[in-house]
Amino acid sequence: MSQNEQKILAARTAVETLVEKGLIFSGMKIGLGTGSTALPAVKRLSEFIADGTLSDIKAVVTSFQTENACADWNIPVYSFKARCIEGHLDLAIDGADEIDVNNNLIKGGGAALLREKIVAYNSSRFVIVADSSKAVQTLGTKFALPVEFIPEAYVPVKLALEKLGASVVLREGVRKCGPVITDNGNQIADCLWKNPVDPVAFEDAINGITGVVETGFFTKNKPSAFIAKADGSVEVRGL
Repeated sequence: MSQNEQKILAARTAVETLVEKGLIFSGMKIGLGTGSTALPAVKRLSEFIADGTLSDIKAVVTSFQTENACADWNIPVYSFKARCIEGHLDLAIDGADEIDVNNNLIKGGGAALLREKIVAYNSSRFVIVADSSKAVQTLGTKFALPVEFIPEAYVPVKLALEKLGASVVLREGVRKCGPVITDNGNQIADCLWKNPVDPVAFEDAINGITGVVETGFFTKNKPSAFIAKADGSVEVRGL
């Protein structure tokens, strides 16, 4: 299977399995993630809503991209501030840029890490869907860790990240002059290390840098994971 086919397989298998096992059911408050693997999961959820299998689903989204998809597919979207959400979700489903053997993650390749973490860390159950290329032994050396920061703080944030051993690159826009601007009006620094780092320790260390809004290490709400393979199988972790 191609990488794109694996993404679709992981996403659809996850939603179908969660519905079958009663872990997604009518009336739930669900966080919906961003990116090329998360969106097929959003689509499959919408199909269950359309055929009447699910009803009264309340979604909180992690980006403008997912908000627009929900509008197209008739999934009601709410703010975390809405009284019916009460600041907490039953389940969140999202993709990952890397997932290690301990189910720690790097997320934020689509620059939506802040909202993704707000959703993930305020959900009773967190589910990741991914293709086989995202499964790695360790984090920090291959896929650049995104760090969202306040634009005015770029220089001190860059210096502080370099003191932690990172090679730091300001993320530039595609078909846009200048840096990427997140949905929250911030910028992204992409960080790589020569050797693997401890994502648990570095999540706290990076978030302690003044001017940093959020880091793409996700370690504090360990997810279940559906990882599709090239042979058409799906590895299920921690369900």
